[in-house]
Amino acid sequence: IILKSHANNLQPVDAFTSKCIQLYETTTVRHGLMLVGPTGGGKTCCNLILAEALTASNGIGFFTTTRRTIMNPKSITMGQLYGSFDENTHEWTDGILSTIVRTCTNEDNEDKKWIVCDGPVDAVWIENMNTVLDDNKKLCLVSGEIIKLSATICMQFEVEDLAVASPATVSRCGMIFIEPAALGVKVLCLSWTERLPDEFKPFAKKYENLFDAYVMPALTFLRRNLTETALTVDNNVVASMLKIIDCLIRLALKNEESEDDIKIKPDKMVADSFFFALIWSIGATCDFGSRAKFDKWLRDATHGDENA
Repeated sequence: IILKSHANNLQPVDAFTSKCIQLYETTTVRHGLMLVGPTGGGKTCCNLILAEALTASNGIGFFTTTRRTIMNPKSITMGQLYGSFDENTHEWTDGILSTIVRTCTNEDNEDKKWIVCDGPVDAVWIENMNTVLDDNKKLCLVSGEIIKLSATICMQFEVEDLAVASPATVSRCGMIFIEPAALGVKVLCLSWTERLPDEFKPFAKKYENLFDAYVMPALTFLRRNLTETALTVDNNVVASMLKIIDCLIRLALKNEESEDDIKIKPDKMVADSFFFALIWSIGATCDFGSRAKFDKWLRDATHGDENA
């Protein structure tokens, strides 16, 4: 898990690796499970790293090659998901999920197949999965076809909450709660500095120092004193901040390649890009009145700081 985390530019902190282990333990006892938690908690990465680690460990003990098939059930209609009859010709058309399940079931090998439904749980489509998730392990289609799941298939659902899931569905699944707060935001900064362009590598430590000095205090001030127009998650706004810095860095590198007289030196733009991104990510989610408060707080916080 640690090796695959480094290979994917992720930080194998204890909170992350323990969730990967919990996911593996759940797959050994359940063929249906749910990864529950808000965006930015690491649900997809946890799933990906474990699959890659199991594949790399193929042949060792009970570990075997693991393949993932990912889809978003809420992005399509019920007919496209499970299959439907044409109203005019009464011809049956297979759905995406039924096709995936049939293909995985018909494969004659011992590879693990994870069918990942990455999207909100809806009371409409999830109820049709109850026969799949219980001990019957059968997908019953409107056409009368019944597909029996093989022992190598595992149904996984990446969801934000279980507000509309019925107790019948929840009781059939293993549950793994992944909380962004446990992961923290520092890991995002560490992974980001590792993939900085070569021209900005020498300034990675300066970015980290600015991150430690201002990001967590800014998030704390945002949560306690400001009013947001839309609810956000800490990891999400920090990821947005790092993407804004990425855009500014690309712009600076592009200007260097051009023949224009305007040249931006990397050492001169480290602090400028950081505070610009901080204002337009963490400071941009609040209403107009709160923006004035954030402006005053940031000016007070940077007063006397020679790095700012």
